[in-house]
Amino acid sequence: MKATRFLLFGLILLGSVNHADAQKQLRHFMQTADSPAGEIQYGNNVKAGHYVQSGDAKIYYEEYGKGEPFVVLHGGAYGSIYEMYQFIDSLSEKYQVIAVSTRGHGRSEIGTAPVTYEQKANDIMAVINEVTKDSVTILGFSDGAYTGYKIAAMYPARVKKLVAIGAGEQIPGLRQVMLDTKVAFSLDSLYWKQQLSLMPQPERLQEYWNNLAHFYNSMMAGKELFNSIRCPVLVMAGENDRNAALATVIAAYQMIPNSQLAIIPNAPHPVFLVNFPAVWESIKPFLKQ
Repeated sequence: MKATRFLLFGLILLGSVNHADAQKQLRHFMQTADSPAGEIQYGNNVKAGHYVQSGDAKIYYEEYGKGEPFVVLHGGAYGSIYEMYQFIDSLSEKYQVIAVSTRGHGRSEIGTAPVTYEQKANDIMAVINEVTKDSVTILGFSDGAYTGYKIAAMYPARVKKLVAIGAGEQIPGLRQVMLDTKVAFSLDSLYWKQQLSLMPQPERLQEYWNNLAHFYNSMMAGKELFNSIRCPVLVMAGENDRNAALATVIAAYQMIPNSQLAIIPNAPHPVFLVNFPAVWESIKPFLKQ
């Protein structure tokens, strides 16, 4: 399989960032149009924002809506709470949405702990325990989906259902992740000016990405993990996902005991940003069951 390269984000011109201007209107990575006026600035909404201490880092999260608790987890490295805005908008009509900036993203600290999915799962559980003692439903994209798999495996009594988008079987050597801040900044400088303005330690971003890339290139997500998940899982991906190839997504689906599969035709990795109506219509029946 061809190596997948993630050429993401940068720290160039950090000193020139006007923090007030950068935070006025957040956007997701590679967003091509301005957000509508009055759009909730998910990931930088102080009215809804909270922090919880998880080990050596403060983790930032926001709460929206009322009802059963529903955790939303964005993608890794270039991901942000804001990219999940359509899910938060839709889910908050019925659920208490808990949208988390994962460690090293947005307002959450990096800490010094090694990058592992156990650490990521424990960060999210610290948030969940701060908000509720009940079990939760989780929706995660990419890195957030792998974190969801790990939470479901480690804390089975606390996860009712899981929607995992863009996360399949993973073995070392299947892909080659490269995280270069200088190259990445050139791809979407406005997005990174905004994100860097939120970060507690933006000067550590490349350091964190080095550790993150090493972890991604050596991670395992296979039979041991997937067979241990007992809650219902909707495994979803875009047909043309280059980060989680279709064969790996189907393999994960086949290894999870209580799973369903949804493939959105002609869609890439961030499938919900390209065709949210199809994604949402696939998720609704799963949540109702």
